[in-house]
Amino acid sequence: MASSSFTSTLSVCGYACVPKEPDFAPPSKTVSMASCAQRVCKKVQSRITLRQIVMSKLATKTPKTPAEEDWKVKRDYLMKKQVRSVNAKEAYRLQQKEGYVILDVRPEGNFKEEHPAGAMNVEIYRLIKEWTPWDIARRAAFAFFGIFSGTEENPDFLNDIRLKLDKNAKIIVGCSAGGTLKPSPNLADGQQSRSLIAAYLLELDGYKNVLHLEGGLRSWFKEGLPTENTN
Repeated sequence: MASSSFTSTLSVCGYACVPKEPDFAPPSKTVSMASCAQRVCKKVQSRITLRQIVMSKLATKTPKTPAEEDWKVKRDYLMKKQVRSVNAKEAYRLQQKEGYVILDVRPEGNFKEEHPAGAMNVEIYRLIKEWTPWDIARRAAFAFFGIFSGTEENPDFLNDIRLKLDKNAKIIVGCSAGGTLKPSPNLADGQQSRSLIAAYLLELDGYKNVLHLEGGLRSWFKEGLPTENTN
């Protein structure tokens, strides 16, 4: 009876090449070999299940878009350069005590409405200025989504900063929301933002003391830190 049970166990596991237990084997030995076979069977089944799960996840993983791939390159570079994020209170302390400049990279209109006291503005994106057929098409595309103030990269971003700050300047870059380099369950590569892209460009250009404002300028305003406007 034990021999029959042993054989069926091996058959379920797919071990057709394993010989049957001899009919003359002692009962204790038969039970021991059957127990061993069951353990082997469970391990094999566990590995198969794990492989199926892994393969299923790989098959359903959504490939990154070109924009996501581009952000990953930027993030990896910032991580390699060990660009640090600071909260609003720490940024204010560094501005007041250690001579850091708050670089506000939001559009000029937002800066004029309200910004950290003593901050400098160089917009990384600007309103579309030209009226070529391509620019008109871009305006139309923005308008289709209800955005009537379409923006474009500011081609003078780095040149404007070079005129105001040398490469040894201490800079804290801020935008509205801030973004993050920290991964999360939903965002394995963190969340890109204008300030992080600006920090990337500054690092590439040779600026040596670049920090990032965590939580963006919204956190500065929320903390009730000094602000001003230029309207």
